[in-house]
Amino acid sequence: MTPLTTEPLTSPKVSLPPQDAQKRVSQFMKDLQDEICANLEELDGKSKFREDSWQREEGGGGRSRVLRDGGVLEQGGVNFSEVWGKELPPSILKQRPEAAGHGFYATGTSMVLHPRNPYIPTVHLNYRYFEAGPVWWFGGGIDLTPYYPFAEDAAHFHRTLKDTCDQHHPEYYSVFKPWCDEYFYLNHRQEMRGVGGIFFDYQDGVDPLYRGPHPDKAAAIYSNELPPLEPRNWEDLFAFVNDCGRAFIPAYIPIAEKRRNTEYGDRERQFQLYRRGRYVEFNLVYDRGTIFGLQTNGRTESILMSLPPLVRWEYCYSPEPNTPEAELYETFLKPQDWVHWEPSHT
Repeated sequence: MTPLTTEPLTSPKVSLPPQDAQKRVSQFMKDLQDEICANLEELDGKSKFREDSWQREEGGGGRSRVLRDGGVLEQGGVNFSEVWGKELPPSILKQRPEAAGHGFYATGTSMVLHPRNPYIPTVHLNYRYFEAGPVWWFGGGIDLTPYYPFAEDAAHFHRTLKDTCDQHHPEYYSVFKPWCDEYFYLNHRQEMRGVGGIFFDYQDGVDPLYRGPHPDKAAAIYSNELPPLEPRNWEDLFAFVNDCGRAFIPAYIPIAEKRRNTEYGDRERQFQLYRRGRYVEFNLVYDRGTIFGLQTNGRTESILMSLPPLVRWEYCYSPEPNTPEAELYETFLKPQDWVHWEPSHT
């Protein structure tokens, strides 16, 4: 690969990435894939990841790893990709029009896990880096999708992420948490996909923190009320993404270990398969990573590895009142302050 030439920046506020930026981020993304896969194989205890390397005709490629029929994971995929080309797809140029007409470089690691036990949540992670002519940015996030509601699990997940964010900036979590709630939202269902986590995009060290499409919602409102932030350069953001990626293991593995031996029956299994349908709907209708991959002629099998192996839909489903399924809808699929949740002693 020939690195793209960095052109003069359009704004003096944007710092230049280092000369070895692409090499360093690419290596981190591969290392993150390796670390996650090693820990998941240890968690699963039965199956191993199968790796498929692939090349993209327009430039670049990746390595896809999928684990199936495991002791814990019904299916899990952890992908690394590194691609480049003549122009970014419309889905990104709409948000970053200044990148139009420039060649691009993009690399990232993405993961989706679908456990077999309905009491273990599905989890998604994606961190990525882009360069395109005068612009560069980091993006990504992690979110949790439980099928059965355990407030202590959601609290542990969010506290781990907040601790990670706070190591880099005291306002990151306060913006990136509601941004996640807004992003992983099925508008046609009027419900969140799960209990969220953190999500951010187009981070290049320039204010505001929120760079999304909803200026009237909580993340944008909070972000716009912040005083000017201290300058953040490429190194600052790269360090933040490093720590976010490595926060997955302490955020998720303890939850999976705690729930892996919980007994369940056909009722719980059928509800899990039904709720997986929401995951399919989101990824095929809204997910920007899926759209980017398809628009840039990525490897289809790798792009769609996020879809669960088994799923069902049911016409006009409604949970029975006063059941765990109803609690999921009434509380867990609405934005909550999980960081400050405390167990009830009544």
